[in-house]
Order: sequence, then structure tokens, then C-alpha cells
Amino acid sequence: MIWATNEIVDVLTFLLPGFIAAAIFYSLTSHPKPGAFDRVILALIFTLIGQMTTEYSLLILIDIQENARTIEIWEPGLSVLIAIILGLCSSCLSNSDVLHRFLRRLRMTRETSYPSEWYSTFARHGDRCYIVLHLQGERRLYGYAEEWPSDPTDGHFRMAEAEWLDEENKGTPLENVSAVLVPAAEVGIIEFLPTSEGAG
Repeated sequence: MIWATNEIVDVLTFLLPGFIAAAIFYSLTSHPKPGAFDRVILALIFTLIGQMTTEYSLLILIDIQENARTIEIWEPGLSVLIAIILGLCSSCLSNSDVLHRFLRRLRMTRETSYPSEWYSTFARHGDRCYIVLHLQGERRLYGYAEEWPSDPTDGHFRMAEAEWLDEENKGTPLENVSAVLVPAAEVGIIEFLPTSEGAG
């Protein structure tokens, strides 16, 4: 029975870095968490890349230090460190759209690395422009979106410098208010405006 326990520990030690990288990826991106099977597949992909990188790094360290016994002791810690770096790098690539932008230039895809068109639009325009939220009841709210939800059906917009717009686009500022929370479920249309344009 001890051999079975040792094998389980070895398998978990082998797979742990992949699960660490996957956990970092999902905690730092807005991608929805898939089902358990898909998460295991992603963790296995991270495990494969991480283990190959760890083995290659160990070979380089052994060539430099020529003390294989000492370096093999570092292997578990090194594999976890590589998993953390791998998770952070994959999150950075996903959040910045670098890889997909390169592939779009090569005409290999039209996709982005973002989880949806909603997220892609806010990633491209959200930090650089004011928006107009068309709310239920034909009301319109103009302002700067400091935060917005990753999901268009859940969460809230945090609007700064908010103004109600009338039919002639004249703004009525909300006095003594630093920010307004607007439920995403109440928003029908969003207009993205250049930052230089005012409401009124």
C-alpha cells in the first residue's frame, strides 16, 4: 500500500505546477472558468510545457554547476517557480492580445485573445474615452467608466463625472456625487465617445 501512496504523491507533484499555472491564468484574466474536464486539460498542457522547461533548466544548471545531486533537490521548487512564471506570462499574453494580434497580421485568424466582443471593446476603448449608457426607460447617462463588468449581464459600471443627457444631448451633472454604480443588466446600448468631447 505504501507504493501506491508514493505513486500518488509523485503524480500530484508532477501535476501540481500545471494546476498552479492554470489557477493563476484564470484568476488574472476574465475568461470564464470552463468545466472541470477542460480545466484539467489546460492544467495538463501547462504541466507539459512546465515540465519540459524545468528539465531543460535543470540540464543547463547541471552544466554550469556540475553537481547534479544538489540541483535535483531544487527540482520541485524550480518547477513551481516556472509554473508561476508560465501562469503570469500566459495571463499577460491573453490580457494584452499580443499573440492574437500577431496572428491577425499574418492573416491566420480573426479572433482576439479576449473572452468576448464586450471585453475586447472595453479593452480597446474603455481607458481612453467617455461612454454613454442607454438605460431602460430611454434614460441616458454620460460619464467616464472607471470600472466595468466582464460580463454584460452581471455586475456594475462605476461611472465618474456622470451626467444625465436629455434629447438634445445637454448634460445635467449629478451634484455632490463622486461616482455612480449602474447595473449592467439595465444597460441596452453603450456609446464610446472621444475623451475630448463633452456632454453639453
